Amino acid sequence: MTDTSLPFEVRHSPIQGFGGYATRPIAAGTRIIEYAGERLTPEAAEARYPDVIGERHHTYLFAIDDEVVVDAAVDGNEARFLNHSCAPNCDAVIDDGRIWIDAIHEIEVGEELVYDYAYILPERHTPAAKKRFPCFCGAITCRGTILAKKR
Repeated sequence: MTDTSLPFEVRHSPIQGFGGYATRPIAAGTRIIEYAGERLTPEAAEARYPDVIGERHHTYLFAIDDEVVVDAAVDGNEARFLNHSCAPNCDAVIDDGRIWIDAIHEIEVGEELVYDYAYILPERHTPAAKKRFPCFCGAITCRGTILAKKR
């Protein structure tokens, strides 16, 4: 059930599973929601959700730093349903050890709230790696993967 104090509701998304959709206009710079969940070490997160070569990656993990990972699948909130897009209208901001989702431009009623997951892999972004981390955002600028751009 969606928290009615939030400026968005959760419903089916053409991008992936569920998504968050604005129920009222959201101004640029608005802090929308904290990405909440159980706080784990990276080692505990890896043990819980090991990456399996050849299988699609899917978890609700978000690393705050090298020591803390938030697992929104455990004690998480509606923030876990916000999808990735290569043309985001939101940004994930780490502030004082917490993860916040902020609007980066005006968001209209009915617009899906999305941010760039910019998932970082230590390995090279090969076609096989990109296939494990696909993007379905449909943006003109879609890079086909939720992986961060390599510099």
